[in-house]
Amino acid sequence: MEYTERAAEEKKTDRRVIKTKRAIRNAFAELLSHKDINDITIKDIADTADINRKTVYNYYNGIHEILDEIENDLVSSFEKVIRDIDFKRNIENPYRIFETLTAVINSDMDFYSRLMKIDANSRLVTKIVSSLKVRVRQALVAQSPLDKKKIDLSAGYITSGMLAAYQDWFNSGREQSIEAFSKEVSVLVFSGVSGLFGKDAGK
Repeated sequence: MEYTERAAEEKKTDRRVIKTKRAIRNAFAELLSHKDINDITIKDIADTADINRKTVYNYYNGIHEILDEIENDLVSSFEKVIRDIDFKRNIENPYRIFETLTAVINSDMDFYSRLMKIDANSRLVTKIVSSLKVRVRQALVAQSPLDKKKIDLSAGYITSGMLAAYQDWFNSGREQSIEAFSKEVSVLVFSGVSGLFGKDAGK
């Protein structure tokens, strides 16, 4: 009985921690959409998240620790998507690639809607794009006969194309469902790359 009660209490605490950290993360992304990171304070985050500063400090030592955690979590989430992609097989049906990506975004729509409003030149977006480009490049190297120049071009095209497309969707009123949008953009992003996987790609 005591074990059951303790387990229930721990589960309740875990949910509270997740909820609080999500509020902090969303507040930080919201602030980044209209303020430079050097101008954001813990008080700003606490006020935006509607919690007190002590609560923020219970989880983070400062602004850059929040940023680092967000960067690491995002890169980890998208890295798994990229790692599981079979580019050569899915190039004929690229929506399979975006289907998994869409599931990641749907898992925390509020956060990603804020993230996509952040300036494309911000440190957070730059690091995410850079990390994703490296992972896409690694996947292409392992799965295709393309030369280095074409692989670099493809990795940059895929990564930048995906980011630009999703930013446009998030900032344009989201009239389409993300599933319908992903189907369309998957073809657009990969149509320029598909030719590189033709029978003469390795020449």
